[in-house]
Amino acid sequence: MGSRGWRSVRGRTTLGATAVVAVALLVGAFTFYGILGASLRSNAERAAEQRAEELADRLDGPGGREIGMLDDEIVQVIDRSGAVRAASEEAQDERGTSPLPFGDDPRTVTIDDKPMLVVSEDLKGDETLVLAVPLDDDDDALQTVALLLAVAVPLLLVLVAITTWLVVGRALRPVTRIREEVDGITAERLHRRVEVPASADEIAALATTMNGMLDRLDAAATAQRRFVSDASHELRSPLATIRQHAELAQAHPATTSIGELAEVVSDEGLRLQGIVESLLLLARLDEGATSLTESVDLDDVALSEVRRLRARGLDVDGSGIQAARVHADPRLMGQLLRNLADNAARHSVGRIAIGVTESAGTVSVTVEDDGHGVPPAERERIFERFVRLDEARSRDAGGSGLGLAIARGIAGASGGSVTIDDSRWGGARFVVRLPSA
Repeated sequence: MGSRGWRSVRGRTTLGATAVVAVALLVGAFTFYGILGASLRSNAERAAEQRAEELADRLDGPGGREIGMLDDEIVQVIDRSGAVRAASEEAQDERGTSPLPFGDDPRTVTIDDKPMLVVSEDLKGDETLVLAVPLDDDDDALQTVALLLAVAVPLLLVLVAITTWLVVGRALRPVTRIREEVDGITAERLHRRVEVPASADEIAALATTMNGMLDRLDAAATAQRRFVSDASHELRSPLATIRQHAELAQAHPATTSIGELAEVVSDEGLRLQGIVESLLLLARLDEGATSLTESVDLDDVALSEVRRLRARGLDVDGSGIQAARVHADPRLMGQLLRNLADNAARHSVGRIAIGVTESAGTVSVTVEDDGHGVPPAERERIFERFVRLDEARSRDAGGSGLGLAIARGIAGASGGSVTIDDSRWGGARFVVRLPSA
């Protein structure tokens, strides 16, 4: 996103915030105006009713001799027939002998183009006192408030728009800087990192998260390059052996037997096939393409490995194998135990033990040997691909370095884990934990 895009975001954010504030201010202004108008009307009605009660108490007998002495008030006394029996001077000037319209509740009427609030109070002798109070002051107050709101609301909206524009711009500047820095990071520059501002706010958290993502990408790219290099090296070795024997057979056909050449090609071809199949299996595990729907008896799989190793003349203890079942791919479970068993057979001096137990919803599989063990500092590295702790041993004895990586991949795809610690004889003890069925 370029600078034009950020300006667009800034403008949309400002417009949106201003619109929200405008709606809130308009709703508040109309609500305030309505409440104020209702409050003024209520106060006017209450004051008029109190004044009418006071005038009714001052009247002396029917007709009200004091009514005519009132100034600046519109008051009438009306009998049952609707005739005006008495009126104040102001009422006579405004209405003459016409009675004021009144009812049980206060009402607003217009007298000489002026709004008036009319209230009534019953008198003795079936007469009614009617009082008309002008509403000019209330109307003037409401008009003043309306004018103030009409001026204040636009000014507040302008202030909000300017403030939002400045705040959003200030907030987006670090984001723009982070975007520009990230935009310059390519596959060849994954070592670069985004500068984390000292603000300790969301922008700093964004920069920290971005650096964490770059760390993971850098680690993944480094692992991928190392994996390609190691895979190329592993595949090149058997190909070089085949080519060497083929060239030797071409150069000295009399001294090289066809059987010897065929044996070398077959052995190295099987080795190539094993490496390729292991790489394909790791790729499928990375993609999560495994079947986890079948029920597998791990004790049967473990006993099968015990019998296979015993057939090779190894001393294998299988007394720790108990009945246990998991939901997994039977073929992958067999591959997992075979890889761990073959690893133990390569490093064992004379004794191997395989055990299977189930407890609290977890199945544990242990494979241990009496070899030299694995140093604590190397117990995570040995699960990496193409890693051999003893680089001096032959590749035939040590395998391709993919067996333990495959074992951990299978366990992880099945919802479990593989760890390593010391065996009872001082060698290595691999522990596989899987959720039971």
